[in-house]
Amino acid sequence: MQKKKSGKSSKKPTKNTSVQKSKGLGDTVEKVFKATGVDKIAKWALGEDCGCDERKDILNRMFPYAKPECLNEEEFEFLHWYFTKRPNTITGDQQKRLIAIYNRVFSQKAKPTKCTPCFINTIHDKLYKVYAEYAKQFD
Repeated sequence: MQKKKSGKSSKKPTKNTSVQKSKGLGDTVEKVFKATGVDKIAKWALGEDCGCDERKDILNRMFPYAKPECLNEEEFEFLHWYFTKRPNTITGDQQKRLIAIYNRVFSQKAKPTKCTPCFINTIHDKLYKVYAEYAKQFD
């Protein structure tokens, strides 16, 4: 004797949870800590402001997962001019333009800085790597 099927689906309802993709190592560490309960222990021991958000942001900046966006033609032309001219000093307008390109390409929120090593070691060097990849195609 066959069982009568009801009109109801036998599938269990699934949770509608949208898992946000990790931007970098900081997001991954946060997810692991939440899954294991370490985040609750840290908040219990250190208080609500345990420094986790700042640590997450630092780790995301140091170890990002995102691939850079493509340069558009105008950005490439500016970088080509900039890297082939190799100015000894960078004007404020040039730095703003480089930072705008950097922020768009790497999805960052960098701001102008008077610290030359900070600028060279982050924005300048990363943009040069992207520019060099494009320049290879025209050699």
